[in-house]
Amino acid sequence: MNRELFKYFENLADDWLFGSEKYQFQQLIGNYYLEINKVNKADSIKELNIIICDRNPVNFLAAFLAACTTNSQVFLCNPDWGENEWQYVLDLAEPDIILGQGAKYYLEHGLEYDLERRRQGDTKTCKNSESATHQHPFIMIPTGGSSGEIKFAIHTWETLMASVRGFTEYFQIKEVNSVCVLPLYHVSGLMQFMRAFTTGGKLVILPFKYLESGKILNIQNIHYTDFFISLVPTQLQRLLDNSSDKIDKNINAEININKYLAEFKAVLLGGAATWNELLEKAKFHKIKLAPTYGMTETASQVVTLKPDHFLNGKLGCGQVLPHAEVIICDEEDNILPANNIGKIQIKSTSLALGYYSINYQNIKNNLNNNINNFSREYFFTDDVGYLDQDGYLHLIGRNSEKIISGGENIYPKEIEAAIRATDMVIDICVIGLQDKYWGQVVTAIYIPKYANTSILAIQTILKYKLSKFKIPKHWIPVTELPRNHQGKVNRQKLYEIAIPLLQL
Repeated sequence: MNRELFKYFENLADDWLFGSEKYQFQQLIGNYYLEINKVNKADSIKELNIIICDRNPVNFLAAFLAACTTNSQVFLCNPDWGENEWQYVLDLAEPDIILGQGAKYYLEHGLEYDLERRRQGDTKTCKNSESATHQHPFIMIPTGGSSGEIKFAIHTWETLMASVRGFTEYFQIKEVNSVCVLPLYHVSGLMQFMRAFTTGGKLVILPFKYLESGKILNIQNIHYTDFFISLVPTQLQRLLDNSSDKIDKNINAEININKYLAEFKAVLLGGAATWNELLEKAKFHKIKLAPTYGMTETASQVVTLKPDHFLNGKLGCGQVLPHAEVIICDEEDNILPANNIGKIQIKSTSLALGYYSINYQNIKNNLNNNINNFSREYFFTDDVGYLDQDGYLHLIGRNSEKIISGGENIYPKEIEAAIRATDMVIDICVIGLQDKYWGQVVTAIYIPKYANTSILAIQTILKYKLSKFKIPKHWIPVTELPRNHQGKVNRQKLYEIAIPLLQL
């Protein structure tokens, strides 16, 4: 791994990472490496569990690369997790060392975890162990379902690099330059770093709030026509809603966000379902949008719509990247032909090895026996969709979010899109609540656009767009929907909001 890192650094420009000089960054990696070795007193015999958590992106990346020089378990963590979440992660990961300030605050304020006791206790050995034949560390990337439950998908440097190769081959480029406004502990932010670092590209990391307020950096020798930027739908919506010209005091110029986004080589859009009105608005402003489909388990996108196809009116998530394969199956796992809706299954060289558990040794043994810990040739997703005759993937919704009302299968995505099209709500999420008569009833939790927004008016419009059984029976106005950084709604919290209100 040390040799690989050296090889990558050789191909990087001095200014490859905005805000950090190349050799200072390498020195920072060395400092973290020394910090790791201070813990690993047994001359790398012990296999460490390392947590990486820091709000400073340069520190985070340096700590990540330092940890990747060891045969360890590297856990990427969110500094904004609450105390209960941190306690769960600490109990699961049992870290020997925490690099960064993210979790140290909680350790200093009463969380029940003792690093020294952990270090002096029973350890997992790696060196000289028959099971430890992997060349790189296991990289644990956090993911969570709609309930907000934290899981760690187990990746390696190899699975992440497979995703990089699929990306570069699909877009037919050698160097990948990126502007990153997404969190680095999440696969969406991490892969932007991996693409730039391993291909000799450039990386600009900005807080999204800078972009939203019009603080667009005028960086010397950077032309955004050579750059990718990744956004989630809610971020793109907020940028387009606040697209009026703004004065950037740093460069004393008017900035138009729409024109800025239209400069990029591609605006990758993923992480959550996208609605048609947002796509149309992006197309109107000639933004070279590239809707994607992928997940933490696949090390980001395995399907992408190329920008020129998007601007020419093509719908869906695009075609499958070279490192992956996607099939659509029925309930008996029979492969369906084109234009038939079914369950989406994925095969990919970027697929994670499994989910981390305390009994992780079984995963290592399976890896050494070339057995995928997901236990199937294909990864079974929770998504429902179809491939058209040209091989473009179209998403219908998530199977776990499916509402069965009066025996009819209903996918919230369709209803949410129809409600957004009325232009009478700011945000919307549709869920199914238990009902003695219908089994489930369709319930809309929404943020009204105006104080006097009429539900009757929305329902009247929906009558011409949706079947009667799809129109929500309950409407609950709120001031905010609980979304995470990737724009995904925490549906469990929505149930907690809706059920008490409807029982009144």
